[in-house]
Amino acid sequence: MNRFSGTLHLAGDDGFEEACLGRVFNARRPSDRLPAAVLEARTEDDVVEGVRLALERGWQVAVRSGGHSWAAWSVRADALLIDLGGFRELAYDPTTELVTATPSVKGGDELNPYLGGFGRFFNGGHCPSVGIGGFLLQGGQGWNARGWGWAAENIVAVDVVTADGELVRADEERNSDLFWAARGAGPGFFGVVTRFHLRTRPLPGHLAHTVHAYPVELFDEVMTWLHGMHHTVSELVEIVALTQTPPGADAPVLLVTGVSMTDTPEQAAQALAPLHANPYAEQALLRIEARPTTLAEQLANQRTANPEGHRYLVDNAWLTGPAERVVPAIREAFTGHPTPGTFTIWFSMAPLRELPDMAFSLQSEIYCATYVVHDDPARDKELRAWLDSAMAAMQPVTVGQYLGDSDFTVRQLRFMGDAQWRRLQEIRADRDPEGLFAGYLSAGAVTNTNHWES
Repeated sequence: MNRFSGTLHLAGDDGFEEACLGRVFNARRPSDRLPAAVLEARTEDDVVEGVRLALERGWQVAVRSGGHSWAAWSVRADALLIDLGGFRELAYDPTTELVTATPSVKGGDELNPYLGGFGRFFNGGHCPSVGIGGFLLQGGQGWNARGWGWAAENIVAVDVVTADGELVRADEERNSDLFWAARGAGPGFFGVVTRFHLRTRPLPGHLAHTVHAYPVELFDEVMTWLHGMHHTVSELVEIVALTQTPPGADAPVLLVTGVSMTDTPEQAAQALAPLHANPYAEQALLRIEARPTTLAEQLANQRTANPEGHRYLVDNAWLTGPAERVVPAIREAFTGHPTPGTFTIWFSMAPLRELPDMAFSLQSEIYCATYVVHDDPARDKELRAWLDSAMAAMQPVTVGQYLGDSDFTVRQLRFMGDAQWRRLQEIRADRDPEGLFAGYLSAGAVTNTNHWES
C-alpha cells in the first residue's frame, strides 16, 4: 500500500532528475550531489511519513520550500529530499489577524494577494516568487525590515515534524527550543516546518516611491552623503541604493530609492523628503519624488531584477564603519559589474532595532549584496573570482553575512551571535543527536567565524 499522497521518486526512476532539480530557481544547478530519493509531498501526513521513511532507510533529510536558495542547499547527496512545492495551504483568522501558511507558499505571488482581500499585509520577501519557508527560517529580510523588523519576528508558532517523526506545535510556551531555533537557524534547522502561524499587519493605505538615478562617476559623493543621513529617515521608508545596467544601456547607473508605506500622500511626502535633499540631486539623470506606487508595481520591478532561467552567483556582507572606510570598500562591487545583468544593493537597517531572543542574531546598519546574473557556464569560475575579489575588498568593514544570500560551499562568515550559535548547537544535539537533518551545506565544518578574526 502506498504510504504517500504525493510521489516518491527513487534514483534511476523516470523523472528523478527533474524532481531533484526542476524547481531550483538558479540555473547554475548542482550535478554532483544528487539525493537518494525525492518525496513530492502533498500533505502534512506525507511529511511525517517521509521523515519516518528516512529513519527506516538510514537517509538524511533535506527540505525544499520555494527552491530559491542560491546554492540549492536542499539538494544533498544520498539524502531524502522532501519537496514541499505541492503542499500549499493558506488560512486567515480575522479574530486573531493571524495567517497560517505552508512553507512553499510564495510571499509576493500568493500570500500577500490573499491577505490583501482582508486588508492585511505580511512583510515577506521582495522577490515575489520566493517561498516563505527558507525565507523565514533564515530570519526574513522582507519589506521595510528597517522599520518593521525581521519577518521571523512575526512568527507566533510553527508546526514541525521532528527527528523522531512526530508532528508538534512550537511556540513561546510549547517546544520553545524549536521555536527559538526556527527563527534564524535557516538550513541548519533540525526539523521540517509544515506550517507557519504569522502575525499580519494592516495593509498600508498609501505607497509612494522616490528614485534618483546618478551616473556611477558620482558614486563616492552620493554614497557618502547617504551613509551620513539614512539613519535620520522615517522608519516608514525602506531605503535601498543599487547599481544596475538599465535595458539598452552600456553601463550601470546608481539608483537611490525610497519606498514609503504610509496611510496618506501627505505622510509619504514628509517621510521621503530627506531623500530629496540630496546635494547632488541637480546632477541626477532621473528624479522621481514621492510618486504614488503600488505593491504590484514594486513586485514587478523585483521580478525584472531577478529573472528566472539564468545563472546566479551571489554573496553578501553586513557592513559597519564610517563613510570614509565603507564607501571605498564597496566601490568595486557597485561599479565594476562583469555582466549586464549584475546588480548590487545597499540596504539600510539604521537605526538598528534590538532583536528579540531568537537564533537570528547578527545584523548591522548596512547590508550589501551582489548578484551576478549571466548565461554562460564557461564563465562561472571567472565571475566567481570577480565576486570573491569584490567581497574581499569589503573585509575591513565586514561584520558577517546573512544566510539568505550566502553560499557556504564557497565562502563562510559569521552569521549569528556567539551565544546563539552555542545554544543552537546544544539544541541540535538534544533534538537531532543522530544528525537526521542534513544541516548547512558547506565545503567544510561550519564554525560561525570570520576567518580573518580567528
